[in-house]
Amino acid sequence: MSTVSWPNASTEAKEEITEGVAVLTYEELDTEKIMASVADDRAGATAVFIGTTRNSFEGKVVTRLDYQAYSKLAINTILNIIRTAHKQHSRSQHHAEGQIASSLIKCAVHHRLGTVPVGKPSIVIAVSSPHRKESFQACEFILEEVKMKAQIWKREFYEGEREDEAKWKANVTT
Repeated sequence: MSTVSWPNASTEAKEEITEGVAVLTYEELDTEKIMASVADDRAGATAVFIGTTRNSFEGKVVTRLDYQAYSKLAINTILNIIRTAHKQHSRSQHHAEGQIASSLIKCAVHHRLGTVPVGKPSIVIAVSSPHRKESFQACEFILEEVKMKAQIWKREFYEGEREDEAKWKANVTT
């Protein structure tokens, strides 16, 4: 019987488009660098979401999270979410009548793979725009869409439980 060796689907990946960047990495997320990646002189606002591993869930002590992804598909999904955010925020009350321009300048979505200890970021989303309202709305939209649609899975480990009892968590919005 021959053994087939399959490539690991959870590989680091990065892809940039005009509207922004999507990154999956095993490295710690550098929030300052991510925020700087969306900086632009046209921006009057940058909204940032930093999702960290918390130390408890439903009364249990969480020791860590492990993330896996189907990276190639997840990157494409995240890029499509970024594109959709730009389309949905295509006009601000601050634009001249009849002018069609995105109210967003650039979006960055960085997600960790592998083990993320308590207190460390697992996802950072940064959105720059001329005005705060659009950057806040887009940041929340991107977060909820990534949680619902991106092919990234989370496994939660609890204190006092065996490794094989760790729980896989569904992608849901809260």
